[in-house]
Amino acid sequence: MNIQEFKDRVTEFLQYLDVERNVSDHTQRAYASDLSQFVEFWNKLRPIEQQELSLRQVIERYLVSLFHKKIDKSSIARKFSCFKSFERFLRTQGIILNLKLTRPRLDKKLPIFLSVDEIFYLLDTLKDGELPTRRPIRDKTIFELLYATGIRCSELVTIKMSDIDMTNKTIRIYGKGKKERIVLFGQKALEKIDSYLEKERPAYHSLDERLFLNFRAEPLTTRTVQRVVEMFRTFLKLERSITPHKIRHSFATHLLNQGTDLRLVQELLGHKTLASTERYTHVSLEDLARLCQTINPLSKVKPDENS
Repeated sequence: MNIQEFKDRVTEFLQYLDVERNVSDHTQRAYASDLSQFVEFWNKLRPIEQQELSLRQVIERYLVSLFHKKIDKSSIARKFSCFKSFERFLRTQGIILNLKLTRPRLDKKLPIFLSVDEIFYLLDTLKDGELPTRRPIRDKTIFELLYATGIRCSELVTIKMSDIDMTNKTIRIYGKGKKERIVLFGQKALEKIDSYLEKERPAYHSLDERLFLNFRAEPLTTRTVQRVVEMFRTFLKLERSITPHKIRHSFATHLLNQGTDLRLVQELLGHKTLASTERYTHVSLEDLARLCQTINPLSKVKPDENS
C-alpha cells in the first residue's frame, strides 16, 4: 500500500467512524490528526525506504520514533488506539496488517479538583461586575452548569434550547460516541440560566439554537469555554491552571465525599465503565486519610523515648 492508497483508506476510515461507529467529534478530530502526522512522517522517509518498507513496518518505525522524542505517554497511547482501530477497519476490507501493538502503560494520576469553598467563592461571593468580561452572567452560568452537572466542555457547547427541561431541571446530553444521557441541575443553576436568557442572550427563534452564544450570536467553541474557566482562576490564589475538566473532577469528587453512590456518579458523568469513576474514590480516601491524621488523638501522642 503506497501513501496515496493509505490516504484513501484513511478517508474511508474516518467516514466509518462517523457513520457506523458513531464516535464523538473530538475522537474523529484526534484520529484524523494522528493519521495526518503519520503521513507526514512517512513522506519524510528516504524514497528507497518508502518503496521497500511495508505499511506495518512504517507504522512500527513511526511509533518507535515517538518514544525517542519523549512524547507524552497519553498521546502515544491514543495513537496506538487509533492504529488498532484502523487495523480492525482494514481487516473488514480484507487487508491484514498484524501490527501486534502493545499500548504503553500509563501512569495513574489522581484527578485535580477545587475545594467546595473555592467553588462557592467563585459562584456566590464573586460579583458579576468584578468579572473582566462583556458577558458576566453568561460566563457565571457556564461555570455554574459545569459544576452543577459535571458535563464535559464539548458537551456544554452543544446544548440546544430543546435539550433543557426547565420544569424538571434536567438537560439531555449527547456524550462520547453520541451516547445520550440525562443530567440534573439545581435551583441556583436554573436561576442563572433564567437570568442569562433574560438579560444577555438574544431571543431565540428556534429550539434548535444553542444555549450559549458569543457576542456575534454564534455558538461558543470549547476554546472560549476554556478561557472563561481560566478567567475565574485569576480570582483564586492558585498557581495551577483551572480547566473545564477540573470542574468536572470537582463535581465528581464532592458528590462522592458526600456519600453519593458510585454508580449514580458514573451515570451522571457518562462513563462507559465503573473503573473510570472509581479513580475519584482514591481522592476521597486521600482526603479521609488526611482528616484522620489531623483529628485522630493517636496522631498527636508523641512516642515515649524510653520505650
